Amino acid sequence: MLSEQVEVQVRPGVEGDLQALTDIYNHYVRETPVTFDTGALTVRERRSWLLSHPEDGPYRLMVAQDTGSQRILGYATSSPFRVKPAYSTSVEVSVYLAPQAVGRGVGTLLYKALFEALAGEDLHRAYAGVAQPNEASVRLHERFGFRHVGTYREVGRKFGRYWDVAWYEKEL
Repeated sequence: MLSEQVEVQVRPGVEGDLQALTDIYNHYVRETPVTFDTGALTVRERRSWLLSHPEDGPYRLMVAQDTGSQRILGYATSSPFRVKPAYSTSVEVSVYLAPQAVGRGVGTLLYKALFEALAGEDLHRAYAGVAQPNEASVRLHERFGFRHVGTYREVGRKFGRYWDVAWYEKEL
């Protein structure tokens, strides 16, 4: 459990974070429908993902770290929304938290840092897909000014059932 007195530093992600970031992500792969990956990923498989998020530019990786234990508590990313050139001013954003960090304000700290980092970039919109149900994620996105723009019904199949994904957008 995360104690109330933990101090959190949010900083750009680095290659040394890769094992912890992969562990956090794989928790969601194995235990939840919030990502539609269905098999755990290796650190090697995740390395290109990490390297696609440099310290500057529109595609960022922000990491929350407990300053005392140095434990990684979660991360937020901005990634290409779609690959075609006309989409270049749009990003897709996401947040993943270590299970012990959920409900402690870490997601808010991560998004605050991410959107501050993106403020000077040539970006117009941010999009977020939220597998349903996920009230905590919906509240986080709404807190940052995202609005619901539509829902893809039964778009992903995981754990033997179909899941909806609600889409949210925010002007940058």
